[in-house]
Amino acid sequence: MPKAIVPGALVRHPTEPDWGMGRVQSSIGERVTVNFENAGKKVIQGGTVDLIVIEEARNPR
Repeated sequence: MPKAIVPGALVRHPTEPDWGMGRVQSSIGERVTVNFENAGKKVIQGGTVDLIVIEEARNPR
């Protein structure tokens, strides 16, 4: 799982394009919770699905 899969990152699911973009809510071990614009909240198994990172989380300064 890429290091960019952290809370706040924007992602897409590689096999579910209709879900739209999602914002990572949490990443604990290989379980990634993502809130997708068209599918709502989904828990993704990061070891099974390689989410596509659209934008890495920004660090507030």
